[in-house]
Amino acid sequence: MLTFKGCHYPEAVVLYAVYFYVRYSVSYRDLEEIMAERGVTLDHATLNRWVIKYSRALAQVAKKRKRPGNPSWRTDETYIEVKRQWIYLYRAIDKYGDTLDFMLSERRDEEAATHFFLRTVGSNGLPKKVVIDKSGANYAGLLKLNLFLLWLGWHYLVEIRQIKYLNNIVEQDHRFIKRITRPMLGFKVFHSAEATLAGIETAHMIRKGQLNRQGLSGFQQFASLAG
Repeated sequence: MLTFKGCHYPEAVVLYAVYFYVRYSVSYRDLEEIMAERGVTLDHATLNRWVIKYSRALAQVAKKRKRPGNPSWRTDETYIEVKRQWIYLYRAIDKYGDTLDFMLSERRDEEAATHFFLRTVGSNGLPKKVVIDKSGANYAGLLKLNLFLLWLGWHYLVEIRQIKYLNNIVEQDHRFIKRITRPMLGFKVFHSAEATLAGIETAHMIRKGQLNRQGLSGFQQFASLAG
């Protein structure tokens, strides 16, 4: 359960501001004006602190509550600008488009790919099949995962498929993330980017109906994650 101790605004106001920022294509300056029109006066620096403070915690709860994914995965990376440099957002969805996991990384190599696959397995269980692009790093990461399974004496290995057209679904799914981040004009620090993207991914999961909270609006589902 999140704590809002020390916050000078009601919990609902904080959550509304965070949800609006991670769900819609707005800048902090835009959101400052939107909140003012609703009778809440605060500055963009406060909004930034709220997003960074609460997004990651809400994302952790959402990952635990989301519906189970299909064991056929699609994985890919997209680019995010941090400190005027492009870094990598690893993303995995299932064949129906449900988000499985995501990870921001400064590197795109075998070590980063292996870490991402192990992390995704840890939160979603073992897949039967993983579709990737022609990335050698991702292929090497999956081979390491299979070697680990062999070492454990597992009864089957993960099927690795490098077929571009099968991976179109995850490339299309990137578009929502890029649309939300575009008005942000890049991030200044890694931890800020990581926290904000966690909030954006959470809002995207809610948009796709992954939290199984029928009858609730997107904001109500987001606020329910706070406890």
